[in-house]
Amino acid sequence: MQFKEVVKNRYSCKKFSDRKVEEEKLQAILEAGRLAPTAKNLQEQRIYVLQTERALKAVDKLTPCRYNAPTVLAVAYDTTNVFTYPGGKRNSGIEDATIVATHMLLAAADEGVDSCWINFFDPEQAAAALDLPEHEEILMLLDLGYAAEGAGPLANHGSRKPLDETVSYL
Repeated sequence: MQFKEVVKNRYSCKKFSDRKVEEEKLQAILEAGRLAPTAKNLQEQRIYVLQTERALKAVDKLTPCRYNAPTVLAVAYDTTNVFTYPGGKRNSGIEDATIVATHMLLAAADEGVDSCWINFFDPEQAAAALDLPEHEEILMLLDLGYAAEGAGPLANHGSRKPLDETVSYL
C-alpha cells in the first residue's frame, strides 16, 4: 500500500473479530517499532505483546477499550535511559515511545491489520498489573486484530481542520 493510502485509510477499530494476527505480520509490526527513531538512538522503548488469556483479562480490568482485540501491545519506556533536554525540564521518553507506537500503528495498517490507540487507562495501575519494572513507564496500549463484521471508522473520522488552522509559517 502507498504511504498516503495507509495514513488516509487507517482508523481506530472499535470492534474486533476473534481472528488472530499472523506471526509474520506481528513481527513486521514490531520491526517497524524497532526501526523508529529515538533521541540519540537510545531505543528506550519496551514493547510487551499481550496475547494470553491472563494478559488480556488484565487489560480488560484496566480499560473498556480492548474491543475484543486478540493482541494488545503495551508500549513503555525505560525512564533511566532517556535524553534530557537542555534546561533539564523535559526528557525524550514520552515522545520516543510515541514515535515507536505510531510506526507500529502505521505498519499494522500497511499489513492489513486493524488497530486502536488506547490511552483510557491509569498508567501506574497498568504498570503494576503487567508487573513492569519500576523504572519503566507505560505510555499506551495498542489493540491489534481484524475488524469484526460491521466495524468501521467513527462518523467523525474524516473530519479534519484545514491546514491554515493548524500550520503557521514564520
